[in-house]
Amino acid sequence: MSDENDKKPAENIEPKPEADSEVLEFEFNEDGEEDLKKTLKKFREDLKVCKKEKEEYLTGWQKERAEFANYRKGEDDRKAMLSESMRERILTRFLAVMDSFNMAFANKEAWEKVDENWRRGVEYIYWQMSTVFEEYGVKPIGAVGEKFDPNIHQSMELMSTDKKELDHTVSEIIQKGYKLADRVMRAARVNVYEYKDAAN
Repeated sequence: MSDENDKKPAENIEPKPEADSEVLEFEFNEDGEEDLKKTLKKFREDLKVCKKEKEEYLTGWQKERAEFANYRKGEDDRKAMLSESMRERILTRFLAVMDSFNMAFANKEAWEKVDENWRRGVEYIYWQMSTVFEEYGVKPIGAVGEKFDPNIHQSMELMSTDKKELDHTVSEIIQKGYKLADRVMRAARVNVYEYKDAAN
């Protein structure tokens, strides 16, 4: 049988606030009563601090978000430019092949002497390549009779003419030029008429 004296009085254990939880502090007057005015004033001050911090965090987040969006846009632009550059380099390599076709077709007399079936086969291959170029936006530039334009033409030789209307017009295409969309891949090599008064 246990002795009543052995019984220990129950300890008054008060729950401790968690370390992470925020403890509300109240102001009390001399009589121990809560002073509502001081408490409200403190709450307002705390609320101002919270609002200020919220604005700082929001501004920082928005800035980071904008910077990331700009970074992604920059990356997309760089990828597009790289892709465009690679495409142009590949297409430029094939211009030499097109030049070979054009040289073969330039001498019509010799070309017509080639076996007809073989000639048609080569012409079909040329047509296929031209179609691929068109699909990628590559177009030939430079035509006989057009005005000389240093942006798309490269003058190889000046050809004298006594016709004033032909002055500074293309007299002959030495090598075709090409454009990719609005950008010149290669200027057309041309001979250009130069007017000279026959009387002089």
